Amino acid sequence: MMNIRRKEKFLNIAVTIFAFTAALMFVLPTVLTIANSFMTSTEISANYGAMLENMTEDKKTYISENINLKFIPDKVTFDQYKNVLLKNPDYLLKFWNSVALTVPITLFQMILAILTAYGFSRYPNKFKSIIFFTYIILMIMPYQVTLVPNFLVAEKFNILNTRWAIILPGIFSPFSVFLLSKVMKRIPISYVEAAKLDGASELQILTKIHIPLCKGAIVSIAMLVFIDYWNMVEQPLVLMKEGDMHPLSVFLSQINTGDIGLAFAVGTVYMVPTILMFLYGEDYLLEGITYSGGIKG
Repeated sequence: MMNIRRKEKFLNIAVTIFAFTAALMFVLPTVLTIANSFMTSTEISANYGAMLENMTEDKKTYISENINLKFIPDKVTFDQYKNVLLKNPDYLLKFWNSVALTVPITLFQMILAILTAYGFSRYPNKFKSIIFFTYIILMIMPYQVTLVPNFLVAEKFNILNTRWAIILPGIFSPFSVFLLSKVMKRIPISYVEAAKLDGASELQILTKIHIPLCKGAIVSIAMLVFIDYWNMVEQPLVLMKEGDMHPLSVFLSQINTGDIGLAFAVGTVYMVPTILMFLYGEDYLLEGITYSGGIKG
C-alpha cells in the first residue's frame, strides 16, 4: 500500500515538474518580447548585433556568434513605444486594420453560428444531416485549398482588394457552426419541452435556454475565432494587394527586417488584445471545455 502511494506521489511530482517546464517554455518568448521592448537601442544592438547584421538583404548566413537573451533591461525606456504610438502612424494604422477585419468576422460569424446551430440541434432531419456533413468537409480542408476559389469568387463579385474579400468568407466559416451545434445538441430535450408547455416561442427558447446554457461555449469559440483571424497572414497577402490595408500580422514580418527593437514594441502591442481577451474569458473558456449537457462536470 505504501509503495502504491509512493509511486502515485512520485508520478504527481513528475507530472507537475513536466507541466511547469512546458508552461515555462511556452511563456518565455512572450516575456522576452515584452522585456526587450523596454530596452534602449544601444542595449538591443549589444545583445542582438550579430543577428541584426545577418538580417540584411545582401548578407544572410549562419550566425556563429552567441545571441545574448536578456529578460531584465539594464535601463528601462519607452522610446520604442513612443515611435510606435506617437511618431509613426503606420503601426497604429495596421493595428486598426486588424481590428476592422477581426471584430466584424468574429461578431457576425458567432451570430450566424448561433442561429444555424440552433436549427441543426432543434430540427434534425436527413437533409440537414447532409448539410452538416458538408460543413465538416469544409472545416477539415486547409485554408490554402479554398484560397484560390475565394480569390476567384471575390474577383467575380468585384470585391477583390477590399476588406469584404476577407470579411465575407470569414463570416460564413463552418468552424463555429460545427462546434456550437455539437454543444447545443447536448441540451436535454426536457428543457425545451418544459418551455413549450409554458408557451415559449422559438425565439424565447433560443434566448432563454440555448444561449444561456451555451454561454461558456459561445465565448470560448468566439475567442478561438478572434485569435485565428487576428493572426491571419495568407488572406490579406492574396486578397488585398494594397499594403495600406494589410493588418499588423502581415506588417510584423517587414518590421523584423529593420529595427528589431521596434519589432519588440510592435509585437507587444499586437499581443495586448489577445491577452486581455484571454484574461477576461478564462472562466468562460474552462466552462466551455467542461460543459456537457447543461451540467458542468
